[in-house]
Amino acid sequence: MLTDEKMIRLKDLMVKPDKSMNLKDFATKYKGKELNKEDAEALLETGRKQLAEMQDKLYAHNRYAVLIILQAMDAAGKDGIVKHIMSGLNPLGVKVYSFKAPNAFELDHHYLWRHEIALPPRGEIAIHNRSHYENVLATKVHPEWVLNENLPGVESVKDIDESFWESRYKQIRKFEKVLTDNGMVILKFFLHVSKKEQKKRFLERIDDPGKNWKFSLSDLKERAYWDDYQRVYSQAFSATSTKNAPWFIIPADDKWYARLAIASAIYRQFEKLKLKYPSVSEQQKAELQKAKLKLAAEEEENKEKKGKKKAKKSDKKASKQAAPAAEKEAKK
Repeated sequence: MLTDEKMIRLKDLMVKPDKSMNLKDFATKYKGKELNKEDAEALLETGRKQLAEMQDKLYAHNRYAVLIILQAMDAAGKDGIVKHIMSGLNPLGVKVYSFKAPNAFELDHHYLWRHEIALPPRGEIAIHNRSHYENVLATKVHPEWVLNENLPGVESVKDIDESFWESRYKQIRKFEKVLTDNGMVILKFFLHVSKKEQKKRFLERIDDPGKNWKFSLSDLKERAYWDDYQRVYSQAFSATSTKNAPWFIIPADDKWYARLAIASAIYRQFEKLKLKYPSVSEQQKAELQKAKLKLAAEEEENKEKKGKKKAKKSDKKASKQAAPAAEKEAKK
């Protein structure tokens, strides 16, 4: 079950709030003995149904919204997470946003703007495939990109120092605190893939014509910054994993485990919300019974109408059959 702590130990995957961390201390591969691929896929199939039930309650309860953030190095499996976990949900209540490099219009707004307008309303779920965290990840590896934002006081890369990043971490913490204080549930997942596994998946994309479209030379270019990305991810998670919006480091070398682990984390968070369908007052119950009686009476009325039509048709048929006999008698 998705709630089984022995199978998915979420506490071991969570970045402790207000504690410094290093990605090297987190596994990229499942090392337990309780699960295998076949069992995990069967559990996930059941889990999808459980998540669908919770989503229905989330919509009816109408008190919370859920924001799911997916961050990872290239080829870690973010698209697969969306496909395999969310496929059982009602698409009307789930929206997926894949954020690319900001365009000129987006750059004319503050860096949180395009992510803020993609937030879900109460009762719904939004998945951000890459997120506002790119502004302390990719831009920290490539600080020259920050210059495109035309920020006051930032004239060159020299102006983008540690105090600049500390300020951004603080802004993100405040942004998420405002959201969670107002009913937004934020679940942040990093798909932790090894460099060796990424290479394997890149080669699969190159060798498989059906996957060629997934590979870009820019992916290979960013791979050259692997160590830099590991460093800035560790710094960002240390600074922004909070009690109200913690980070989960998901071992992603085994896709089947990553999918089940994230589904478990989402389901357990839903359970904490104690979602329920709205209660009905005595007056509303009485009105429901009246509506039920009215619908039942409508059904009886329809049956009566059908009976009358049937009788009328029978009378017409009998009249037609009797007409020739009457004509014969008249001729005699």
